[in-house]
Amino acid sequence: MPNMNRMRFPKRYLIVILTFISTCVCYIERVGFSIAYTVAADAAGVNQSSKGTILSTFYYGYACSQVPGGWAAQKIGGRKVLLLSFVLWSSTCFLLPLDPNRVTILVAARLLVGVAQGFIFPSIHTVLAQWVPPHERSRSVSLTTSGMYLGAAMGMLFLPSLVKFKGPQSVFLAEAALGVMWSLLWFEYASDPPRSDHPKATAAGFGEYLLPINASQKQKLENGGTAGRTTKIPWKRIFISLPVWAIVVNNFTFHYALYVLMNWLPTYFEQGLQLSLQEMGSSKMMPYLNMFIFSNIGGVVADHFITKRILSVTKTRKFLNTIGFFVASLALMTLPMFRTSSGAIFCSSVALGFLALGRAGFAVNHMDIAPRYAGIVMGVSNTAGTLAGIIGVDLTGKLLETAKTTYSDLSSPESWNAVFFIPGLLCILSSVIFLLFSTGERIFD
Repeated sequence: MPNMNRMRFPKRYLIVILTFISTCVCYIERVGFSIAYTVAADAAGVNQSSKGTILSTFYYGYACSQVPGGWAAQKIGGRKVLLLSFVLWSSTCFLLPLDPNRVTILVAARLLVGVAQGFIFPSIHTVLAQWVPPHERSRSVSLTTSGMYLGAAMGMLFLPSLVKFKGPQSVFLAEAALGVMWSLLWFEYASDPPRSDHPKATAAGFGEYLLPINASQKQKLENGGTAGRTTKIPWKRIFISLPVWAIVVNNFTFHYALYVLMNWLPTYFEQGLQLSLQEMGSSKMMPYLNMFIFSNIGGVVADHFITKRILSVTKTRKFLNTIGFFVASLALMTLPMFRTSSGAIFCSSVALGFLALGRAGFAVNHMDIAPRYAGIVMGVSNTAGTLAGIIGVDLTGKLLETAKTTYSDLSSPESWNAVFFIPGLLCILSSVIFLLFSTGERIFD
């Protein structure tokens, strides 16, 4: 008879699948708010600058909880923090009334959702660093983060129709239901990896070595004594490390481009190209579906290069990051030139797809250089990514309001040049910084 233990589905794969679903649900929520609020705000006559302010409010809360999220995941465990985050933002969505005229309630709710979701990615990186061995990290992180893009694609495909037939408020109820269902799955099936004294787990930088340590826990010494295991976080070394800053800069750029497109593509299609989202069919989901595909391609290619020793970890990260960001920059800068639905979909798909490919460079690098503090480093770099959301989404609203005054409406390509040129230029600059300062070597014990 076959060995049942060998045939059993490895627990780490289940954890990766659940984290993938979690990012998918989160981005359904983010795209959903953008779609639902845009419809409600346009109906209420809200101007573009005010829309940008409301859309960017989420990122203020998101920025505040990134580093605390990494700290909490480090101290009490990513599994618990992730569950708490989902319960909090799902409850807020369920209770939120969508009325563009009740600005105070909208701002408070989006801040709270932002704070809650700010704990998610530091927690996920902490969980993956505990469960996933180094040779599987690229594809595991790529699969998990690709859930963001699949969620965005699903949101773009289904939610405009939900808004049309059931109204904007129905989007929030659907998102809350998805959040609750995921929470129940995570509560039932997720766990911390079993503790052991296996030396290979410690040496490789994953497993029990990375679990949160209680003050009462002791470590055996060779002479038979015991010593408390320290979990002091090297904050100063993290903040002055050039490889960490290389990740931070690229995270900022990636999310600047992503959040601008995520929040303003609906406006670009409807006002820039005079297209209806409902009438565009499945084509409007292609940019995010492309991100999902290219993110996983990047992860598989990176692990193949590293496992087969085709390239070192450092060269693999730099190669994929550079290719992804340079191609994305070209696509972003040429996007306003495309004046048809198919052309705009193609160009935005290339831009977002190659940005996702670049994640196999900078986004996995957290666990290369600091597996024990992956959640902390992710929190620091994701704070920069969140600031990009605050700056980019709000700035885009102001740029469009100015362009609307200058060109009378937003249908001319000149109205959108600055919107897409800025993230294109940032892609070039950040990829150069990653080439110069990043490393795939472990620099934090």
